Amino acid sequence: MSGTNAASGAAPCRFAHYFVICGIDTETGLEPDELAALYQWLEADRQGRDPDTAATGENFEQSPLKRTFKSKVLAHYPENVEWNPFDQDAVNMLCMPKGLSFRTQADSREPQFHSFLITREDGSRTYGFVHTFYEEVTSPQICSAMQTLYQMHQAENPSSATPSSSSSSSSSMDSLASSLDEADSPSSSSCRSAACGGYDASRDTLYVSKALCLITPMPFMHACRRFLSQVHRAVTASLPPPLPLESYVHNILYEVPLPPPGRSLKFHGVYEPIVCQRPGPGELPLADFPLGQTFPLLGVENLVQLFNCTLLEMQILLYSQDYQRLMTVAEGITTLLFPFQWQHVYVPILPASLLHFLDAPVPYLMGLQSKEGTDRSKLELPQEANLCFVDIDNHCIELPEDFPQFPNKPELIQELSEVLLRYGISPVGGAPPTSVPTSTTTLGSVSVSTRHTGLKSQQALRELEDDGRNGNLGGEQLAVLELLQGNATLERLQALAKRTGVRVEALRGVGGEGEAQGGRTAVDEEELRNAKLNVQLREVFASRFTMMFADYEAFVIQSAPDLESWLTNREQMHNFDKASFLSDQPEPYLPFLSHFIETQMFATFIDNKIMSQWEEKEPLLRVFDGRIDKARLYNVRAPSLRSSNYQRCTILKESAQAIEQRLLKIDHTAIHPHLLDMKIGQGKYEQGFFPKLQSDVLSVGPTNNNRWSNRTATAQRRKDRHRQQTEHLTLDNDLKEKYMQEARSLGKNLRQPKLSDLSPAVIAQTNWKFVEGLLKECRMKTKRMLVEKMGREAVELGHGEANITGLEENTLIASLCDLLERIWSHGLQVKQGKSALWSHLLHYQAREETLEQQQAESPVSNGPERRKSESSLGMPSLRESVIQDMRHIQSMGEIKTDVGRARAWIRLSLEKKLLSQHLKRLLSRQALTKKLYKRYAFLRCEEEKEQFLFHLLSLNTVDYFCFTSVFTTIMIPYRAVIIPIKKLSNAMTTSNPWVCVSGELGDSGVRQITKNVLEITFDSAFRPHTHIDAMFKCQNLGKLTTVQLGHDNSGLLAKWLVDCVMVRNEITGHTYKFPCGRWLGKGVDDGSLERVLIGELASPNADEDCGRGCRTPDMQHSPGQTRRASITSMGGRGYKPTSAQIQEAIGEAVNSICKHFHKPEKERGSLTILLCGEVGLVGALELFFHNGFKSARLFQKTVFVWDFVEKAVAYMESADQMGDMQETAEPLGLTCVSLCHYVSAINSSPRNIGKDGKFQLLVCLGARDRLLIQWLPLLVECPVIQRMYEESALLRDRTTVNDLIAVLQTLHDFPITLEASLVKGIDL
Repeated sequence: MSGTNAASGAAPCRFAHYFVICGIDTETGLEPDELAALYQWLEADRQGRDPDTAATGENFEQSPLKRTFKSKVLAHYPENVEWNPFDQDAVNMLCMPKGLSFRTQADSREPQFHSFLITREDGSRTYGFVHTFYEEVTSPQICSAMQTLYQMHQAENPSSATPSSSSSSSSSMDSLASSLDEADSPSSSSCRSAACGGYDASRDTLYVSKALCLITPMPFMHACRRFLSQVHRAVTASLPPPLPLESYVHNILYEVPLPPPGRSLKFHGVYEPIVCQRPGPGELPLADFPLGQTFPLLGVENLVQLFNCTLLEMQILLYSQDYQRLMTVAEGITTLLFPFQWQHVYVPILPASLLHFLDAPVPYLMGLQSKEGTDRSKLELPQEANLCFVDIDNHCIELPEDFPQFPNKPELIQELSEVLLRYGISPVGGAPPTSVPTSTTTLGSVSVSTRHTGLKSQQALRELEDDGRNGNLGGEQLAVLELLQGNATLERLQALAKRTGVRVEALRGVGGEGEAQGGRTAVDEEELRNAKLNVQLREVFASRFTMMFADYEAFVIQSAPDLESWLTNREQMHNFDKASFLSDQPEPYLPFLSHFIETQMFATFIDNKIMSQWEEKEPLLRVFDGRIDKARLYNVRAPSLRSSNYQRCTILKESAQAIEQRLLKIDHTAIHPHLLDMKIGQGKYEQGFFPKLQSDVLSVGPTNNNRWSNRTATAQRRKDRHRQQTEHLTLDNDLKEKYMQEARSLGKNLRQPKLSDLSPAVIAQTNWKFVEGLLKECRMKTKRMLVEKMGREAVELGHGEANITGLEENTLIASLCDLLERIWSHGLQVKQGKSALWSHLLHYQAREETLEQQQAESPVSNGPERRKSESSLGMPSLRESVIQDMRHIQSMGEIKTDVGRARAWIRLSLEKKLLSQHLKRLLSRQALTKKLYKRYAFLRCEEEKEQFLFHLLSLNTVDYFCFTSVFTTIMIPYRAVIIPIKKLSNAMTTSNPWVCVSGELGDSGVRQITKNVLEITFDSAFRPHTHIDAMFKCQNLGKLTTVQLGHDNSGLLAKWLVDCVMVRNEITGHTYKFPCGRWLGKGVDDGSLERVLIGELASPNADEDCGRGCRTPDMQHSPGQTRRASITSMGGRGYKPTSAQIQEAIGEAVNSICKHFHKPEKERGSLTILLCGEVGLVGALELFFHNGFKSARLFQKTVFVWDFVEKAVAYMESADQMGDMQETAEPLGLTCVSLCHYVSAINSSPRNIGKDGKFQLLVCLGARDRLLIQWLPLLVECPVIQRMYEESALLRDRTTVNDLIAVLQTLHDFPITLEASLVKGIDL
């Protein structure tokens, strides 16, 4: 069998795929790191200089011991594995992210451990585990080269032997770069040598870093760490290892299999056996990175917030000096996402060459190494509007503004804290003791130096025993036992004390364990404890999702007949019924869930669910569905499902037991390392130096003569056959993969930056992918917003079912704000402030205001400035400009940050239907855009920019109230215009008019209008017209519903015929029309001095379109909709509706009120319009009461329905006084009393609302207090009806009246509340 085949024959089941050695190539010598040169190129490009002429020489300002030099992959075994090709550049970069590091004998040279991962194009991951140590440099050429470099450095910098760590610069990325410039020394106080950072070949010993790396398909972090540290120990030990190192490397590459699911495996390192285990099919997937270290680093509360930001797919940047901390937190947080998976850029360790990736306008989770002592405030990042910054070493996080909290967050924190406390870990960030005198600071590879004396160890143990932070109760044995069981550092100290001869029998006696567990070491115990803690913490999070998404399957839409058609039409398909799902959730969960179900990770989860019809279930989905099925067995659609009560995880104990049983009872043992058929004399042992391994024995695996290989080969053949069948049954695999990639790339562009090729051309290509991705995301978002909004409006017109809520709409708009911030952050030259969009707007504002000043000073007339003309709605037109809207936002004291101002400006522009127009105007200043943005930025790609603005323009087809409904407490100026009917005699009034405007959020109070605002205007035929124009300012009223209009009836011309009232919000430009068409005045119409008018949003006629010069509304448009003249008693003009039409109108009005109450409370809108509006309940009942009404004029006096009600009440009161009513049943008597009381209260009200207004008020009060159906029979039975109604009237038809009562009965189920403007002055 050939080497390659042997290497790959059983690779899918091999524990490790590659063993890699990285370090210095003595043949090529010292080479400056080309990635540093690339970084200089990027910086020059970012600062607008010509990158090709940027200095690429060596940096002589830095001491050569602090510079980065090129590392190389010295060897890797085997040469290649078929399904995991070796990526030399990526592995080299991630094994040594800062390149080679040099030390002298004066420096700390403790070995360091870190891990990394590489995400392939299809999303699959490969893990790397790296043990870095320092090896003495024996090459005289390299020593002399270092000496020469140091002398050159001294010649360049004679003034100081130690240069400053970073020179001051305006570069926003300098602080990022400096964090990767120099190797961090574990001890800040250590001085380098006599020259403090110098090197003298005759005096100093030079050491260089070397890395040993295992690349594995699964994250067995503890096992790999122990194996690599044993290999290193074999190199540094005074005696050679029992077998040549090749034997151990060959063994782990070819003879150690992956443990089967649900089993444990023991294999042998150089000195000690190593145990690893793999979860079973129904358990949470493998996660070996210790959460017991992640939680104390940040604290439970911070970690839950970080978890929340990850779920909502924000940009997340981890920041720490320690590579392993970055990896531990990144892997820890992503393992908690089960059953979901992070779908975007994931680079837990960001190499120096990829710093430009922080400019990526997509969600990402990246880790950046900090330099010791770096000040966070100086760390300027390309974009921070949607960034969660996690400072691991300082145990703090900076959160984005304004995002929803995770449901039941306090209860979740409480449960997690209890789990941590059971293991002796404080839930507060930064609580682990830092006073332990160990020589290493690297997390995950903490080892205690044997140079400590026994006395020091004993003292440290005693200090830790007495340390209150460990939860000890002085002298109590139980507390000491808990301390030993729960504190990993103490366990290691105990092991150290044992090795160095310190007696701690008393402590061990308390624990009663020690070596009792079949000779298990303290390290084994710590691994077991970590594994149990890991699974219990993960189970707490998993149970939250099991509860929240227990019924998710019911809302998955399975619409495609087969996989191929589904994949082909994936983009057009609606896969999940979001609105129905949200309506089924508890109210407190909605803010979070409405955001979360819009994420890519949720979309991918649903895609996997749909695809599981046709192919094998994705593993995470299979486990999750299994848990939901199990939960259903115990809890069949319980009422608690919609409850927001917190339910604790019930399987913590059994999940930990499963792991404990596997680790205590080993299922499989791998073949022991053994002598290989090697050439003698090669790879001779030399203490402290890693030998050159014999590649011929390591590139070939064993022949397939053991049971494991045979089993694997058979299984592989079976899998191959199954795959071929599947391909024939479904579709060509390449085509399927193409569809899958397209389906999964919706909303995201790049999962992982390509590490191997980092030429400027590739970086440009990457940025082009970002531009395309942003455009696609914009298209998807605007399309979704339109479809959802139009769907809702169609429902309000009576078609179909609603599929969007205000909450969902708010989520989509917040998502659009985030997208615009990311677009404006892409390719920024210099970052200013946290919001790139607001920063651009401020630059634009400064330029425009300067231009305005120059125009004002120059004698030339202002060209673009238009005089405010009158619009066709009778209003002076608003001046619409980017600057004007910015000033509105700047005047809002409630908004404190730039990010908040940018979001408010986007919302305001969207509500005014000016977003696309404003952004087009902003980007039309090309000189400004060129100054602010690099040439590859999205905003400088002309074609894509035009398409982007076009997509935003499509949002103008629907109405949004996203500004008005969010900023509810701001002060807003309103303009009210009262337009009389156009006869000058009718339009003039000597009375003092007043208005009171009401909206969904409150009312303006009564506003007196001074007489001097009466304006006379002329139309195109020079006919004079008047209107009254008044301005007032009050707190945001929301959507306007009613206007109360009245006057004091003073003066000679007290009668006033009003056409309508127009009210405009001067910030948003929304104009409402309140039709009237009635008289106000005593002795005319119904004698009303005030009217409550019901409003409707007027469709604005764009100023550009109405160049006719008519400054008052046309007669045809007044008062808007068909007036209710036909249903009032103004002479009975207009058509008379039939009985069927009247009954239909009543049914529609009642139906609308029922629908209103079935909507979520925040979505209901105005009940007043449904009661008193054009097709409201009052209007429908007026039609009913007018049918057959004898309203003929007697002596020119009009009779009203209210006259009939008053006469009926007068009859009842007189009958009651005469005693006729006493024979009636008790409830009927009470009903009579209530009707009389209500009519009396309305009549005695100080308001002059007229007879029609009184009837409207009676209907509204009767509906509110559920008395209408009791009053109707009284009015029908009253003898007055015979005098005032014809025989054929509906009110005299018993069957029709009974039907009406039955319809009105349905309103009793709802709590009707009346607007203050309707019931003002009524004392009931």
